[in-house]
Amino acid sequence: MEPINENCPFCNVSEDMIVIKNDLCFAIFDRYPVNKGHMLIIPFRHFDNYFDSTFDEKLAFIKLIDEAKKFIDKKFNPDGYNIGVNIGKEAGQTVFHVHIHLIPRYRGDIDNPTGGVRGVIPEKRIYK
Repeated sequence: MEPINENCPFCNVSEDMIVIKNDLCFAIFDRYPVNKGHMLIIPFRHFDNYFDSTFDEKLAFIKLIDEAKKFIDKKFNPDGYNIGVNIGKEAGQTVFHVHIHLIPRYRGDIDNPTGGVRGVIPEKRIYK
């Protein structure tokens, strides 16, 4: 396992912030949530790019995303979800320790949710 980066906020998460975890990753609530229940799935190993994940880390992400969804369903009862990961500065990544956003969605949280994740480029969100 690679050493922990002392300047990385995700390498220095306190144990009491961790909601659920497995051997390779953990989930916390986002400090700046898009919606109530917004969680981040984060590997223990420090690296910045999802595509540098090992196969086992990718499996661990999937398992924890499913567990986090069940947790959020019970606690917040959302109507839908978005799952996303920002890879690189040009894609909006600001913390360079890979993390996957699990964002609960609620009926009425925006006027028209058509296009979902396509909204990363607002003028491309709604298409015909």
